[in-house]
Amino acid sequence: MNKPTLLVEHLETQFFTRAGVARAVDDVSFSVGRGEIMGLVGESGSGKSMTGYSIMGLIDAPGRVVGGRIELSSRDGVTRDLRQLTPEQMRNVRGNRIAMIFQDPMMTLNPVLRIDTQMIEAVLAHEKVGKAAARERARDALARVGIPSPDERLLAYPHQFSGGMRQRVAIAIALLNKPDLIIADEPTTALDVTIQGQILYEMQKLCSESGTALIWITHDLSVVAGLADSVCVMYAGKIVEAGDVHQVLERPAHPYTHGLIASAPSRNPRGVPLRQIPGMTPSLLNLPAGCAFRARCSFATEACLQPPPLETGADGRRLRCFHPIVVQPEAA
Repeated sequence: MNKPTLLVEHLETQFFTRAGVARAVDDVSFSVGRGEIMGLVGESGSGKSMTGYSIMGLIDAPGRVVGGRIELSSRDGVTRDLRQLTPEQMRNVRGNRIAMIFQDPMMTLNPVLRIDTQMIEAVLAHEKVGKAAARERARDALARVGIPSPDERLLAYPHQFSGGMRQRVAIAIALLNKPDLIIADEPTTALDVTIQGQILYEMQKLCSESGTALIWITHDLSVVAGLADSVCVMYAGKIVEAGDVHQVLERPAHPYTHGLIASAPSRNPRGVPLRQIPGMTPSLLNLPAGCAFRARCSFATEACLQPPPLETGADGRRLRCFHPIVVQPEAA
């Protein structure tokens, strides 16, 4: 009962290209418990989406998961190492015990099939229930994500929906089978703030009521602050800081995490130029020696020419840095 829903240990995903080997996911480890929401944050190219695809078994050539364990523990007490499953076994797990919500809803939706056909098939593929019961579940899922007139919308095709409504349909499909784990890859980017708030509320409600674990992949720290229980910050394929969401966001210790938070427009004084992290994310084909963030970090020294280990502090925070920032708590 104390096992986490998902346990990822030393995950390695590499892309073998003519230009060299790109380490998209490099020695990544974390766990997500039942009903827990974990935020996975970082700049574009940091490896957060590739981590999600690796867990789902959706890495295509020339990419390949080359190392690590991905253990999924379902509500019935069965633990599986997803890397050991056959393609057929993995297909049975996907959409049933694990679901993914993509940033582009058309990666989920078939443009030539009606919405009811796609949603009913998603239910019948994993459960032996009647078609009427599957349709009712599909209708309820559409209503849950704020689609008006769900009975009519079930008869529509994807092209008859706006981009935001297509995304809500994709989210509804992920919720259909109440999976043990949902991986959400920036699913609310195309939605207005009202619908975004409704979706976030429904996801929190689903996790608390059904025990579903959720990994929320995003670059929006404000969403993570209000949604997640824990957070992992990724840079150049590695986790550089991880811990309780309030602990990490209120008192960031890694210079990269500090830079991400400081660059949020809401934290910038009016009339002052926006703060930003200098430089660019390095190419995964040509990472610098030692700490990958060294060239962009004002705290870097010669020690940073060696790769810093990921160490766990007394407060449970995991940190990969030789020169952590010490933030003094504000006086009462």
